[in-house]
Amino acid sequence: MTQRTRKQPPDFRKEEVSYVMQRWRAGDSCSLVGVGSVGKSNLLQHLADPQTQQAYMNITKEDDFKAIIIDPAMLGPLPNSGSDVEQIRCWAGYELMMHRLFMAFYPFDILGRDEAQRFYDTYQALQDGTNPLYAYMGLRYFELGLDFFMRRGVRIVFMFDEFEDMLKNLPVKFFQTLRGLRDANKRQLSYLTFTRAPLPLLINHYGINPLEIEPFSELFNDNVLYVGPYNETDAYRMVQNLMERNQKQYSDEVIRFLMWATGRYAGLLRSGFRQLDAIGTLDAINMMNDEALRRLALRRPIRDECKTLWSSLTDVERYVLKAVARLTEYSSNTETENAVAILVQKRLLRVDKDSNSLSIEPPVFRMYVLTNPDES
Repeated sequence: MTQRTRKQPPDFRKEEVSYVMQRWRAGDSCSLVGVGSVGKSNLLQHLADPQTQQAYMNITKEDDFKAIIIDPAMLGPLPNSGSDVEQIRCWAGYELMMHRLFMAFYPFDILGRDEAQRFYDTYQALQDGTNPLYAYMGLRYFELGLDFFMRRGVRIVFMFDEFEDMLKNLPVKFFQTLRGLRDANKRQLSYLTFTRAPLPLLINHYGINPLEIEPFSELFNDNVLYVGPYNETDAYRMVQNLMERNQKQYSDEVIRFLMWATGRYAGLLRSGFRQLDAIGTLDAINMMNDEALRRLALRRPIRDECKTLWSSLTDVERYVLKAVARLTEYSSNTETENAVAILVQKRLLRVDKDSNSLSIEPPVFRMYVLTNPDES
């Protein structure tokens, strides 16, 4: 049961994909960190594509390896109170993972008829609300369902999209059990998280006891990758695709301006492309003196995209950017210095070693920050 998505070229995001696939070959989990507008969905879909896995990992049969996307937006309504609230919330996490496991392997050819029926019965049992112990049995049924594929030697990676939502809404016990499942199936089961901030910062932000969640979070300690904007090839390819779909044609000079102004961030590239006609004639003169950049940065779709990016940052990261923009005084301490380092890794700050100064990237986002977004 395959979800239809637009295919990316085999070398799309080749630096990031190569890193992730190396970790998967070793049976490791990894944490991806990227801001809003970075093109997260396209990357996750590309990682989940069996053809990508075959190219990077020499997978010969599609059912030998599965990368399964878990979208927390698909969690059902969760209770806030009641005697079984923690068990029900954990059950909701297992139910979502079991359902995506079902979807990934349907019609279960790898299992054979008898085991396929047993897996289906297990899937049904997990969802049987008439069982008074259903919430307590969620882990057991999910473990049993997973084991059908583990016994066949299948390697599975669960990729958690928008992992912040899961940290915020699911009990620590849920993540402890994910670690237990991984320990029981080493080399065959691993996880990938995609978040807008590093996991330790999110754990602190949500008031989660770091010692309680450490068995899970330490899986990612040595495998953290900051996902930045597209490289030149991917960005140019995206613009070419946008021109074909919209029956537009722009000069190489205009395309270079668009890629520079947006920093090659996927969301900004898309929004910026759609505003090219609205900002007037582009020529070498007004592009060189930032006039075209200012006109582009004022367009509402660009500001909305920048707002998404701004909202994905922590309070201290926003404070640092405003200080770099000289909208506020900068106070140097451990927290702000760590934020500077993270913003550099997120490609939102650039260090000029010659002048020992910082500048905000990309240019349209710099213009947005200069408008003092917290006050507007």
